[in-house]
Amino acid sequence: QVQLVESGGGLVQPGGSLRLSCAFSGSIFSNYGMGWYRQAPGKQRELVARMANGSFKQYADSVKGRFTISRDNAKNTVYLQMNNLKPEDTAVYYCNAYTINKNYWGQGTQVTVSS
Repeated sequence: QVQLVESGGGLVQPGGSLRLSCAFSGSIFSNYGMGWYRQAPGKQRELVARMANGSFKQYADSVKGRFTISRDNAKNTVYLQMNNLKPEDTAVYYCNAYTINKNYWGQGTQVTVSS
């Protein structure tokens, strides 16, 4: 069974940076696409960024140029580098692992952007 454990969330001031990490276990990491989603209070969960095991990466328009997704297959870990954070980035961030017919979620990590 795939397990995903996020870390790196916290409180940051506007304009600051955070790096989220997601540790993957329970299967072959390189077989999975990996992504980050977020859910703000009262809103639906939305895609932030995702990537398969190649070079193609997909980003939400709201984070393009500020966030970067990357993965380290040797460490079974996916990262989300978040720069120039804005109050509207405040949400619970979830790690996602996917194949054509499988979909797994982490427990989420809170990111709060506030002065």
